[in-house]
Amino acid sequence: MEVKQIFDEFWTNYSKTPQLLRIIDVFLGYILLTGIIQFVYCALVGTFPFNSFLSGFISTVGSFILTVCLRIQIGPRSPFKITKQKAFFDYLLANFILHLWVMNFMG
Repeated sequence: MEVKQIFDEFWTNYSKTPQLLRIIDVFLGYILLTGIIQFVYCALVGTFPFNSFLSGFISTVGSFILTVCLRIQIGPRSPFKITKQKAFFDYLLANFILHLWVMNFMG
């Protein structure tokens, strides 16, 4: 298979994805880009103050993981039998706890 055929097949299948999941995918891309920028900045400029860098990076990684979990829970082939509203509430609660920890760690 050529790369173009693979891309066309991927795009055809992905276009059938519900809009809510596509919005979550865009947000996941944003979080990934933010983490990459933080890591590159740390590599170029330095890690002082280290707790601030670590807090930001942990926040990015944690938000990415929680958002992937949300996407899995509300997807059409989800093994979980919960409503979208409950999954979103769990997501908000977990993000709140994560960011309380991040703010506490930052000092």
